[in-house]
Amino acid sequence: MIKFIPPATPRVAVIGLGYVGLPLAVALASAYETVGFDLNAHRIDELRKGTDSTGEVDTAALAKAGKLRFSGDEADLESCNVFIVAVPTPIDASRQPDLTPLISASRTVGRVIGKGSVVIYESTVYPGATEEDCIPVVEQVSGLRYDTDFFAGYSPERINPGDKDRPLTKIVKVTSGSTPEVAAFVDELYARIIEAGTFRASSIRVAEAAKIIENTQRDVNIALINELSIIFSHLGIDTNEVLDAAATKWNFIRMRPGLVGGHCIGVDPYYLVHKAIAAGFIPDIIRTAREINDGMARNAVTRLVKAMIHRNLPIKDAKVLVAGFTFKENCPDTRNTKVVDLVAHLKSYGMQVDIVDTWADPVEAAAEYRVALETTLPTAGDYDAVILAVAHDDIVGAGPDRLRELLRQGGVLFDMKAAYDRQVSDLRL
Repeated sequence: MIKFIPPATPRVAVIGLGYVGLPLAVALASAYETVGFDLNAHRIDELRKGTDSTGEVDTAALAKAGKLRFSGDEADLESCNVFIVAVPTPIDASRQPDLTPLISASRTVGRVIGKGSVVIYESTVYPGATEEDCIPVVEQVSGLRYDTDFFAGYSPERINPGDKDRPLTKIVKVTSGSTPEVAAFVDELYARIIEAGTFRASSIRVAEAAKIIENTQRDVNIALINELSIIFSHLGIDTNEVLDAAATKWNFIRMRPGLVGGHCIGVDPYYLVHKAIAAGFIPDIIRTAREINDGMARNAVTRLVKAMIHRNLPIKDAKVLVAGFTFKENCPDTRNTKVVDLVAHLKSYGMQVDIVDTWADPVEAAAEYRVALETTLPTAGDYDAVILAVAHDDIVGAGPDRLRELLRQGGVLFDMKAAYDRQVSDLRL
């Protein structure tokens, strides 16, 4: 190991321009010469034209990012000396970590990194992944030695898609580095753009662990509420009324039951489960929480079927409208949406399902999930059930009567998000 000498003039490359990478690249460009890199040619083209289809960065902000260049050409990375990797870390069909995008990005870094440069990972991973899985790839491809010829840091992303009140710059940034000197450099790099300040972790592994337990904790807490919802449904008690009453105590954590999808809460705990099992420990609470939350779509459909039977509504060939398809409200992100599981369970009963979402991209949904989306609510209908699955403001704001007018006589309005009062909803989680 040799002493790290910080680059006199940081020239930054952000690899991966999705929900995490683009806001980061725009923010960094306020202080540094920045290259935003992505392999998706269509994505690069739209960004060069000043449009962000994710909705995270508006046209004005893109126009102001004067030090930012967008590129899909690796040659444009060769002049950079700081490489920030912000690619997805999904799971495969067996719910095992899929590091394919991360390893591919590490190979890209390996082909362009030079001596004295720093690679910083932002993707959510299990503790140890940066130095055990990614850095060896950079070493192998580049021929350079870790902590001698190049150095590494880890600063986990904390982007909350669709949240305009808490953008990147207003969220405290955890930072770390492979040596104390690198850690100081990484911290200072981010400190110039993060208004909320930074927190320097003692090591890369600590920073990795801190990120993954943020989402795991939320997953476990939501699982408890979902399990309570199942219990109360058997007891004939409205869960949301119970939560309203319990929340009057100052230290009660207010959460609502529901589907748990998205790229963070619905995915990241599997990375920790994987690493824990590899270390010889089976994490029962985390694993069980995942099972509960993954089963909520099936549970919701079971409740709907029971309600329909009580109303003498048909089950087979019943017409159902699902309102909302993205993984959360007021956001076009459909990654790991659990609404697709809801639709699958409805169809398993022989139901005919229509889906409407005012935010999602129908082309993207068709390509990823093979479903047809409408982008506006029907003007009329004779549905046996209407399910409010995602509480987009424009749908909820139209009011319960707007959804009820789509129902046949005696049809069920299933308000999964408790967006309306119990008195105007036939069924809630």
